[in-house]
Amino acid sequence: MKRIRKAVFPVAGLGTRFLPATKALPKEMLTIVDRPVIQYVVEEAQEAGIEHFIFVTGRNKTAIEDHFDVAFELYETLSRRGKTDVLERLKSMQPKAGELSYTRQQEPLGLGHAVWCARELVGDEPFALLLPDMIMRSEPGCLKQMVEFYEETGGNVVSVEECDPSQTHKYGIVGRGGDVRDGFEITSMVEKPKPEDAPSNFFISGRYILQPEIFQLLENQEKGAGGEIQITDAMLRLLSQQPFYAHIFRGRTFDCGSPEGFIEANIAMAFEREELRPLLERQFTKLFGGRES
Repeated sequence: MKRIRKAVFPVAGLGTRFLPATKALPKEMLTIVDRPVIQYVVEEAQEAGIEHFIFVTGRNKTAIEDHFDVAFELYETLSRRGKTDVLERLKSMQPKAGELSYTRQQEPLGLGHAVWCARELVGDEPFALLLPDMIMRSEPGCLKQMVEFYEETGGNVVSVEECDPSQTHKYGIVGRGGDVRDGFEITSMVEKPKPEDAPSNFFISGRYILQPEIFQLLENQEKGAGGEIQITDAMLRLLSQQPFYAHIFRGRTFDCGSPEGFIEANIAMAFEREELRPLLERQFTKLFGGRES
């Protein structure tokens, strides 16, 4: 069994739900407290032992490349001013030379197409796929849990969470088979089914470990929902050839691709910081103290 060394980050999205903020700034560079969203996702991959970080970019995404590059002038200025704590923190967040690769998705043809654009960089080995809008918080991180799961089962692994049964029409839903470790075998996948047609209430939540055969299926995958090439459609075809397993994620997920999830993540992560929590408590008391909920 080949271990998981590479991770793909599809960051070519336009971020239309955050306009005008994302007119010139990639949505992945919007900050949660003091770090861009993409930084949290990359750190999750680093914790899981990922050695090669592959970004599928689009136009106006150079800020992502700059963020993970060495900023010589900044580092020199911080060093000269004696701000060694900040300097060391910045250096610790930066992947090592040769660990980053970038490829371009010239047209917005869907998540499946973005993954296919990374085929030459991934090569013939299993890989992780992390949706950059989703910040997933747990100890250990979601991808690390999934890698440990994969090392016991092989095949393909996706993270899932439970939703209210009435909300299945919002998600990609999987069918539940026999229990495996802290998850189960996947028997089917349905994109946004009506509650009465849903095989379960477990939805795919933004983290995947996939075998390289997915690229062959994406090569000729027809457009699906929204007129785009969907990764779920190719996964469903692969399900007939290889086993798929669901890892039940029991941490907390923030969908930072929506303004609501973005604000929720900022508040929650600011509360995690001891130096910020008193400020937040005072401000919330001023804003909402004495009001009925």
